[in-house]
Amino acid sequence: MLVHPQFDPIALQLGPLAVRWYGLMYVLAFAAFILLGRRRCTAQSGWSHQDVDDLLFWGVLGVVLGGRLGQVLFYEPGYYFSHPVEILAVWKGGMSFHGGLIGVLLALWAYGRKSGRGFLQVGDFVGPLVPLGLMFGRIGNFINGELWGRPADPSLPWAMIFPQIDAIPRHPSQLYQASLEGLLLFLLLWGYSSRPRPVGAVSGAFLLGYGVFRGIGELFRSPDDGIFGFSYTVSMGQWLSLPMILIGVWLLWRARRPSPMA
Repeated sequence: MLVHPQFDPIALQLGPLAVRWYGLMYVLAFAAFILLGRRRCTAQSGWSHQDVDDLLFWGVLGVVLGGRLGQVLFYEPGYYFSHPVEILAVWKGGMSFHGGLIGVLLALWAYGRKSGRGFLQVGDFVGPLVPLGLMFGRIGNFINGELWGRPADPSLPWAMIFPQIDAIPRHPSQLYQASLEGLLLFLLLWGYSSRPRPVGAVSGAFLLGYGVFRGIGELFRSPDDGIFGFSYTVSMGQWLSLPMILIGVWLLWRARRPSPMA
């Protein structure tokens, strides 16, 4: 039986400055975005390293603001409305992907208007750069010992006890999600986007892929109460992923339609 190591949330202490593992995962996510984005520039004309840097700036604003507000509004409105100061404590964790996605979409729309590019054109470029950042985020969840899994069969070789919760063997769902919506989605999107695709196809593949993988991961993760209440049948994450799947399918269908004759 595995036991969660109960990591110290502080990775490095430099005098009064404490560098937390969760924050460090964000740094790695942003670094991956820059490195992959610059490599992607070499394969796609019309994009520069400066574009990647600008997209990161806009994206960081969207992720942090949208992710935190999403956590507050979608998952824990009662707690945060009772403790409003805690809304600012982002270093303690608690970021909603779906809220961050909304924030990023708004940021991409604003960047597209500023740079004279279409919204889907920007989304197609950014989509393959996101999953590795999601992987680092889930690893941060595991280090923090948060978002633990549902009870598992004790005979499961990797079943894990999270001592801060109880002594019940559970699925390490954070690592499942890191593998599915992080690493696997990255490999699929990177390969899919390596060839020219119609506008909107890569964006659609990202939305569909993330929605499906998140839905699978939620089967092993202890569901959050959320604004729809506690449910083992359909979790909050699955409710929020459903529109992503539908929009993703629609974008892929739209991209496959033959162009009208000139």
